[in-house]
Amino acid sequence: MNQRPLAIDLFAGCGGMSLGLEAAGFDVVAAVEIDPVHALVHEVNFPYGVTFCRDIRRLEWPEMRHAIEQRGYSTAEIDLLTGGPPCQGFSVMGKRQLDDPRNQLIFEYVRLLREIQPKYFIFENVQGLTGQRHQGMLKQLCQALGEAGYHVLPPQVLNGADYGAPQRRKRLILLGYRRDVPPVAYPAPSHGPDRKPYVTVHEAIADLEPIPVFTDIDRGIVPPEPLGTFGRSLNEHFRHCHSRQLETNFLWGHLGSQHQPAIQARFQATPPGKKEAISRLFKLDAQGLSNTLRAGTPTDKGSFTAPRPIHYQLPRCISIREAARLHTFPDWFQFHRKVWHGFREIGNAVLPLLAKKIAQEIIHTLEIQPDLLPQKTIYITQTDALWYPLGQASQYWEIPWHLVPRRRRPPSP
Repeated sequence: MNQRPLAIDLFAGCGGMSLGLEAAGFDVVAAVEIDPVHALVHEVNFPYGVTFCRDIRRLEWPEMRHAIEQRGYSTAEIDLLTGGPPCQGFSVMGKRQLDDPRNQLIFEYVRLLREIQPKYFIFENVQGLTGQRHQGMLKQLCQALGEAGYHVLPPQVLNGADYGAPQRRKRLILLGYRRDVPPVAYPAPSHGPDRKPYVTVHEAIADLEPIPVFTDIDRGIVPPEPLGTFGRSLNEHFRHCHSRQLETNFLWGHLGSQHQPAIQARFQATPPGKKEAISRLFKLDAQGLSNTLRAGTPTDKGSFTAPRPIHYQLPRCISIREAARLHTFPDWFQFHRKVWHGFREIGNAVLPLLAKKIAQEIIHTLEIQPDLLPQKTIYITQTDALWYPLGQASQYWEIPWHLVPRRRRPPSP
């Protein structure tokens, strides 16, 4: 094939879904993300596609199509549309808000699906959308997807741990296919009882344990040698991605927080698999799964940092890179160089490995052989942008300053 199948990722964040799509064999030719910092991180990691830092309600398909064609891609047929609209109003981890205006963005996804008419779609959201209080919303969504011209598979809640992630993370997935193309199915679980054993936290991050974390500035580290089993397996899982070349061979993101001695003592005394009594932070169990990594609140909601797990052996919270491993990002994927932004990007992201396994079902249905797809070398040269604060990232996207949400720093405890 001269061209990979084409995918568009809506509500893309830093690129967890995009990464999984590329690993399956797609080119992510367009992505939409409203947060200027996260959109810039996506742009750094996927420079071959078009990233729109835009409110999706103000974006139309003709503009997207023109921008994609300017990059040299034919848009006669888009193979896949994906997206996970903001889900805070449905999350089981927070207060459910039926009238949250962000929930209406679900139907902006449907609008663009109707306009673009891709062969397949993947809709991703929190499992809370399947709750009794939201059955009407889910039914209305499935009806709208069907009216857009698609067969819609019954919703399924997939747990990332069942697909090779060292983390319990349940997400609602909706798959659909256009009426003139072959049907697709959900991927079968690969891990769990009577299958492969779950991937443990220790397998995922033990090779990083001897390397001290940075607590001020991310200076990059020499990759661990030898690379752990899980790190090597991620390289294999993502081998169909385009090759990324960085300016240096450093591994970035081994950055964490400085804890006072009294806090370190409390962390050390907390048994693995339990919450520390005062901070209520969960301490990882080396031989278990990570709890669900969360994103914290955005700038306009107070900029509260999500509760980060405590390392199973060391008296500190995990680093950005350790969180990325638990989230199945390969080590070459780049995040913002600040702890708050980096953890928000990971906590908001779709598990790339789960996204890949879902997208692989579509690749197989299209009768595409991933080993025969073209691969190119992508030079990641825009790494200075990974340090940009919100204001500078907004300037990059030419967003007027008065439209940028201000960060309200929470009071110190």
